Amino acid sequence: MEQKKILWLIGVICLCVLCHAQKGLQSGEVSQAATAQSQNASSSSGRNDTDANGNEAHHQMVQQRGDHVMGFSHDKATHHFRLFSNGGAIEVEATNPSDLESRDQIRAHLAHIAYLFAQGDFQSPMLIHDRVPPGVPTLDRLKSSISYKFEETSRGARVRITTGNAEAVKAIHEFLKFQISDHLTGDSTEISKSTHE
Repeated sequence: MEQKKILWLIGVICLCVLCHAQKGLQSGEVSQAATAQSQNASSSSGRNDTDANGNEAHHQMVQQRGDHVMGFSHDKATHHFRLFSNGGAIEVEATNPSDLESRDQIRAHLAHIAYLFAQGDFQSPMLIHDRVPPGVPTLDRLKSSISYKFEETSRGARVRITTGNAEAVKAIHEFLKFQISDHLTGDSTEISKSTHE
């Protein structure tokens, strides 16, 4: 069964790469195709997404898929998700300060994520989590009112997500709370005032 999931994941990644390479293809079309494949794989594996957060096998798959999609090992990096009154932040840093290779891979990934999210393209988190994360449909619909700013840190990078739209703030918080839960980061889900505002 695991081999079937891995083959499915490779197929979806290839589909995404090919679709991104084709000019003029709308991200919504790709997202619909990837979402349909994700739903088919989830139902064929017998896994119920509603109970996935407490499932060790699910968490291991999130880590494995994440390593492939993000391009760096979760064992060498620390993720944090922050909720702010006007949005939030995704922060990833190399665990070892002297691990420049992981630092550079993290920076490349988050720079790419900031670009994709600004386009309303949330395929990467869908591939990692094997579902469309909460908040994504709203983030896609309100993409023109949301800013995704890439910032380098000493050991990695962050994507600062800001908006003045209350509905978008709610969707950002839903998305980040899901990330906290599914990545088991232990980050607070309390909303704080950002020092980056």
